[in-house]
Amino acid sequence: MADTRQRLIDGAIETLRTHGLTGTTARSIAATAGVNQALVFYHFGTVHDLLQAACLAATEATVAPFAERLDDVADLRQLLALGRSLHTEQRAEGNVMVLAQLLAGAQTSPELAEATAAALRLWITPIERALTRLLAGSPLADLVDTAGLARAVSAGFIGLELYEGVDQEGAKAALDALDRLAVLIEVVDDLGPVAHRALRAKLRRKTREF
Repeated sequence: MADTRQRLIDGAIETLRTHGLTGTTARSIAATAGVNQALVFYHFGTVHDLLQAACLAATEATVAPFAERLDDVADLRQLLALGRSLHTEQRAEGNVMVLAQLLAGAQTSPELAEATAAALRLWITPIERALTRLLAGSPLADLVDTAGLARAVSAGFIGLELYEGVDQEGAKAALDALDRLAVLIEVVDDLGPVAHRALRAKLRRKTREF
C-alpha cells in the first residue's frame, strides 16, 4: 500500500517535469507510475491532493540533506556557494520545472498554494537558522530581520531559478552581485569594536528615519 502511494507521488513529480501542470492528469500520472488510474483517487481523493502530497514529499527529501550541509557553512559567502551548488543540482534533476509548475498552479488553486507555501517554509526554516548563526555578533545583527531576510533569500533564489531559463547571463550577474554583498558584510564584520559601535549607532539613526 505504502509502495503504491510512493509510486504515485514519484509519478506525479516526474509527470510535472515532463508534461507540465496542464499535462498532469490522473491518467498521465498513473501511466508514469505504472499503476491503475483508479488508485490515484483511492489513495489521494483528487489529483490536486496528490500534487500537494508530492510537493511536500519532494521538498522534504531535498531539504533534509541541504539542512545538514548548512551546519558546515561558516560565512555568508559559503552560504551563497551552497545555494549555487543546490541550484545547479536542482536544475539538473528537473526540479526547477516542477517548482515553476507548482507556483503557476498555486495562483489559481488555494489548496495548491497552501501546499506550496508549506513546502517553501521547509526551505526557509533552515536558512533562517543559518542566517541567525552567521550574523550573530555582527553590527548588522540587531537591525536585520532574519526571518524576513530568510524569506527574501528563498524568494530570490526561486526567482533566479526561473529567470535563468530566459536570461542565463542575467541570473549569473545577480548571483555575482550577492557574492559581492557577502564580501561587503565580511569587511564590516572585520572592523574593530569602535567602528562597530559607530556603525550600529549610524544604522539605528537611519532606520528610525523610515
